Amino acid sequence: MSATQAPPWAAGPVPAARDTFAGTLRAEWTKFRTVRGWVAGMAVAALVTVLLGLLSASGSMSSCNGHPCHFQYPVGPGGEAVTDTFYFVHRSLPGNGSITTRVTSLTGELPTATASGRVRAGQGPQTGMHPGLEPWSKGGLIIKASTAQGSAYAAIMVTGDHGVRMQYDYTQDIAGPAGRPTAASPRWLRLTRAGDTITGYASADGTHWAKVGTATLPGLPATVQAGLFATSPAYNVTSAQGLLGMRGTGGPTLANAVLDNVSLRGAAPGAWTGTQLGGGPGDASPANPGGYHQAAGRFMVTGSGDIAPDMPGGAGPGQTLDHTLVGALAGLIAVVVVATMFVTAEYRRGLIRTTFAASPRRGHVLAAKAIVIAAVSFAAGLAAAAIAIPLNSHVLRANGNYIYPVNLLTEARMVAGAAGLLAAAAVLALALGAVLRRSAIAITVVIAVVILPFLVAVTNVLSPGAGNWLMRLVPAAGFAIQQTIPNYPQVSNTCTVAQGCYPLAPWAGFAVLCAWAAAALALALFLVRRRDA
Repeated sequence: MSATQAPPWAAGPVPAARDTFAGTLRAEWTKFRTVRGWVAGMAVAALVTVLLGLLSASGSMSSCNGHPCHFQYPVGPGGEAVTDTFYFVHRSLPGNGSITTRVTSLTGELPTATASGRVRAGQGPQTGMHPGLEPWSKGGLIIKASTAQGSAYAAIMVTGDHGVRMQYDYTQDIAGPAGRPTAASPRWLRLTRAGDTITGYASADGTHWAKVGTATLPGLPATVQAGLFATSPAYNVTSAQGLLGMRGTGGPTLANAVLDNVSLRGAAPGAWTGTQLGGGPGDASPANPGGYHQAAGRFMVTGSGDIAPDMPGGAGPGQTLDHTLVGALAGLIAVVVVATMFVTAEYRRGLIRTTFAASPRRGHVLAAKAIVIAAVSFAAGLAAAAIAIPLNSHVLRANGNYIYPVNLLTEARMVAGAAGLLAAAAVLALALGAVLRRSAIAITVVIAVVILPFLVAVTNVLSPGAGNWLMRLVPAAGFAIQQTIPNYPQVSNTCTVAQGCYPLAPWAGFAVLCAWAAAALALALFLVRRRDA
C-alpha cells in the first residue's frame, strides 16, 4: 500500500455505535480485515512457520552407513526418555520386605585431560583415567520392577557431591543428609517395600534412622529385584567455539561403592546375581566394564552410566520436539511487522485523528487494537503449529532422527504456547508502535528485545550463566513456552537453549513476555491519552 493511498476502511463512513467498546472493536476488526497487506502478512507468518520447519526437518538426517538410523532409547514410566545404565547386584524380592546396607566408601575414576585441554575416554586407571568422582556419581540400594531398561524403580544412595538422595522413576529426587561416606564416617541406607510404596531411610549409626522420602510406584509387580548398584555419568567439558556454538569434550567415568552389612529381608532363596544394565556412549568402554566383588560380607560394586532422565547432549543423540517449530522465528518477525503497522500506519497518514474523533475514549481504541491483533496472531500461530509439529516430526523421524517423547498434554501446550507467543509479541509490538509512532523504529526495538536475545542464547555468544540470566529477564523468555524437556537438577549434563531447554519453566517464561507486553501497553495508554494525535 503506497504512502498516498488511503486504506479501504478510511474511504467510507465511520461504523455506527463506535463510541461503545463493542463498536470500537468491530471497527478495528474491519480495519484489519480490509487491508489485504495485513491479512497477507499473517498468512505469510503461518506459512513460513510451517515451510521453514519442513525445510529444516528435510535437511536433518541421522545417518548410519548411508541409511536413516532410527535410534531407540528407553522410556520411563512417565513416557519420558531415560538413561538407565548401571551395574546391579540383585536378588528377587517376592512381596514386601526391606534391604539394608552400610556404605563405607564411594570413589571413582575420571578421564584425563590431554595437553590441548580435551579429555579422552580411558581404558583403565593406567591408560587415560585418574582418581576422581563426578558430583552425581551414585552408589547404594535400589528396588526395581525388573532388569528391563526404563522399568519403575526407587533408590536410596550416596553421591559424589550431593549427599544422600532418594530418587525414583528417573525424574524424582529427594535430598537427604549431606556428606560423602568414609570408613571413619559411614552411611547406613535402607529401603522398605509395602505394596506399591517404597520408603527410603538413612542413618549415621545403623540404629537411629531418619526417613528420607517415600515413593509410590503404581503397578509394581509382586516380585521385584532388590540389591546394590553403582553408576557414574559421563564427564563433560564445554567451551565456547566462536559465534557458532559450544564445543563439548568428555568421556566415561566410573564409580566404586564399597558396602557391607547387607541384609535383605523377604528375599527368595538364592545367590546374588550381577547384571550390567544398558550401555551407551557415556558409559565405560567394554575394556573397563562394571562389575562387583564379594568377600567376607563386603561388596565392591563398580558401575558407569546414569539412572536419570535423558537430556539433549546426554546419552542419546536426539532432538526435542520444539525443533519442529524452528520456522516460528521467521513467523514471529512477520507478526511483529504487521502488529506495528496496525497502529503506526494511522499515525503516518494522520488518520489516527479520525479514529479518535469517532471514538474519543483512546484507551478503548488501544485495547480494541490489542484484542484484534492478539486474536489474529493467535489464530495464525495455532494453525501453523498444529500443522508444523506433526508434519515436521514425521519428516524428522523418517530421516532417522530420534525425537524425545512427550505426552499429549505437553504437545497441546506447545501448540497453544506457540500461538500465545505470537499473540503476546504482537501486543508488545503494537504497544511500542503506539509509543514510538514510527514503524521502522518500533520493529527494530521489538526485534532487539525479543529475537536478538534468543539468537544470542542459541549461538552461545555469552557464557551459559550470562545467557541464562538474559533469558530470564528479557521478553525472549517467552520462547520457554515451547520447551518440552525441563532441566532436571539431578542430571549432570546441562541442556542449553540451543538444545531446547530454558532457564525458566514454560509458563514462567511466557509470563515474563506477557509482563513486558502489559507494561508496554500501559505506557502506550499513558502516552496516547496525553499526547496530541
